[in-house]
Amino acid sequence: MIKPIFDILVAGEINPDLILSGDVVPVFDQVEKLIDSAVLTIGSSSVIFACAAVRLGLKVAFVGVCGDDIFGKYMLAEMQKRGVDVSSVGILSGQKTGISIILARKTDRAILTFPGLISALTSDAVTNDLLVQSRHLHVGSFFLQTALQDGLPDLFDRAHGLGVTISLDPNWDPSGSWSGFEDLLKQVDVFLPNENEALALTGVQDRGSAIKKLSHLCGLVTIKSGKQGAIARRGKETIFLPALPVEVVDTVGAGDTFDAGFLFGYINGWGLERSLRLAISCGSLSTRAAGGTVAQPTLEEAMEYAPFIG
Repeated sequence: MIKPIFDILVAGEINPDLILSGDVVPVFDQVEKLIDSAVLTIGSSSVIFACAAVRLGLKVAFVGVCGDDIFGKYMLAEMQKRGVDVSSVGILSGQKTGISIILARKTDRAILTFPGLISALTSDAVTNDLLVQSRHLHVGSFFLQTALQDGLPDLFDRAHGLGVTISLDPNWDPSGSWSGFEDLLKQVDVFLPNENEALALTGVQDRGSAIKKLSHLCGLVTIKSGKQGAIARRGKETIFLPALPVEVVDTVGAGDTFDAGFLFGYINGWGLERSLRLAISCGSLSTRAAGGTVAQPTLEEAMEYAPFIG
């Protein structure tokens, strides 16, 4: 039997974020406004998650697609700098890497995304050779990765057949249809939506009802609620914990950093409450600086704050 090299294999999208902060509500008719800051930083839910997992001490490999343009080169360089293995990333010559323009206010944001190659990854790029080297497979941005969707049932079957556990973070569905999920969730070990996503997926009015409904499909579900904390459910065990009271600078990537903390606990066999405490600590601490990766905590730092949650 081959001993896994990687703790987590991420199948995801690759694009930078350009974060504009301050009075970012645009005025048309050629009105120019001055804002407080503009920062080009690591973007995409999946890459921010990968960087957070490495920051916690996990070994992470990434499979995805980007162009050979300036945005693609920037993302690969930043991922490598942080210790993410990008040797399985496909680089398409002459193609454009996507980018998200984030109009950020303290506790809210609007996002304008040029998709580029965000939807280009297919399931056959996640080979059995990659899976057998990994303990866990994480898929982010389900609704943006349209070329990946049809192949996920087979990919998840292959992963489970090789003893690899699976997590899924859906992110928002820009089409508003929220379709194609019930059967897929039955193959997922850990489901990680935020509250708005969970309510949209289930059609219910509160997160308590949503997590009960989702837990009938997936054995372990956690719902992120921003400054209201998070709730997790496995079987009949349900735990809610509040967020850490930190001075919020930017919430970009907080949910992805939360995911990394929760999955650190999951793949290491932690109990539900301990995993949720680490996840909330990671997500809360990540909001202390602009961008999704700048304030991501180490495991030591996150564990220092975790006991004070709740």
